[in-house]
Amino acid sequence: MNKPSVTMPATALACALLFGCQIQRDPPDTAQIETIGMRALQQADAAAERKLMAWARQDMPVAQRELALLYKTRPAQRAEALQWFERAARGGDVEAAFQLGELLRLGVAGVAAQPAAAAPWYKLAAQQRHARAALVLGQLYKNGDGVARDDPLAARWLAAASEGGNAHAMFLLSYFYRDGRGVARDPARARALLEQAAEHEYPPALQELAMAVQLGDAHSARDERRAGHLFKEATEHRHNNWNRF
Repeated sequence: MNKPSVTMPATALACALLFGCQIQRDPPDTAQIETIGMRALQQADAAAERKLMAWARQDMPVAQRELALLYKTRPAQRAEALQWFERAARGGDVEAAFQLGELLRLGVAGVAAQPAAAAPWYKLAAQQRHARAALVLGQLYKNGDGVARDDPLAARWLAAASEGGNAHAMFLLSYFYRDGRGVARDPARARALLEQAAEHEYPPALQELAMAVQLGDAHSARDERRAGHLFKEATEHRHNNWNRF
């Protein structure tokens, strides 16, 4: 008669333990991995680093990218950072593709600059609507840095970055339309892009627009008051690092 009362709690306990184990086996989400990555990077937390490594070895692209970001700060492990960035990028992590492009393009102690090798990774990220990757790819084609100079391609990628909200790209693209470089010449489009970049508080755009407004041109009458406001904004925002977008 007493057996059911003993068996049921034991069964319930076993189920609870099994359920708890299942929760622990569930893979972490992106936010959890990035939190652990931040802890490993900012607090030098060895336990957090071990977790990242374990997840990275389980082919979790976000963990591979976070581990690469950690190793990137250590000169002795930058070759490993390249490998983990590449694994993460091939696994579909867009930010890892961008970071790999940056590391190859700029180079650091332990990793030689390789602009030509960087371009395909920027393209991979840009194709997934990574605005900064599209900006840099546009600049590579604009300047012939590691790739053949190609104004139409430069304009294409700068346009993609502009659509993604990158003010620097808007500013550069305005020159393409002004000069007819890689696109049909369109002064009105050039001015609209300059205005958009200024609305995003990009200092060079604010300053150039201020000079145009101060003198007056085909797009607007002379306006000293607006020019003064734009010059002031340009000065206030100049310390910002606008290329982060």
